[in-house]
Amino acid sequence: MRQPAFKTLAMALAAGAALASPAFAADGSSADQAIVPQVDRRDLKLPKFPNNDFEVGLFGGVYSTQNFGSSAAGGLRLAYHITEDFFVEGAAGTTKVSDEAFRRILPGGIFTGDTEKLIYSNLNIGMNVLPGEVFLGSSYAMPSQVFILAGGGTTRFNGQRMQTVDVGVGVKVYVKDWFALRVDMRDNIYTLDLLGKRDRTQNVELNAGLSFLF
Repeated sequence: MRQPAFKTLAMALAAGAALASPAFAADGSSADQAIVPQVDRRDLKLPKFPNNDFEVGLFGGVYSTQNFGSSAAGGLRLAYHITEDFFVEGAAGTTKVSDEAFRRILPGGIFTGDTEKLIYSNLNIGMNVLPGEVFLGSSYAMPSQVFILAGGGTTRFNGQRMQTVDVGVGVKVYVKDWFALRVDMRDNIYTLDLLGKRDRTQNVELNAGLSFLF
C-alpha cells in the first residue's frame, strides 16, 4: 500500500521541478527573459597602413679628404627597408677638392686647375639599433632611430678610380610618417696614389638631409 504513495510523491516532486526550471528557446535564450538581445554582426574592415618601405633623400654637408682639407659635399640616396631592423641603401655624392696646401710647397700644385672634382657612390647594409623619441616641449614628441651601416663602392678623384669601403652611424627623426630629418657621419676608406706613393686614406663625411618615405 505504501508503494503507490511513494510514486505519487515522486511524480509531484518531478512536476514541481519542471515548473521551477526556466524553458529555453531554440536560440538558447530563456523563455522567461523579458528582453532578448538581437545584435547583428558587423563586417569590420581593417585600416590599411602604408608600408613606407622605400626612402628617397637629399643630403648636404662636409667631406674631409685626407691631405686636402674639407669642402662642401652633396648628393642623393635611395633605400629599401627589408624589415623594421634592416635596410639596404645606395648613395652618390660629389665634392670639389682643392690642392691649395700643396701649392704652397710645390710650384703648380698637383691638379691641373685650382680644384678637382671628387665623385663617390656606395651600397650599404644598415641596421636600426636604438629606437627612441625626441621631445619638443612637454607635450610633443617625434620618433627617432639610431642606425649603423657599412658597405662599399667607388671613388673617382684626380683621374683615379678607387675601390672604397665605408662605415657610418646616423640618426633619423620622423617629423611625419612619410618625412624625416637625418644626420649621418661616415668614414670612406680608399687607397690613393699621390705623388707616386699609394696611401690608404681615411675620409670622414658629415652630412644632414631630408628623407621621404613611401
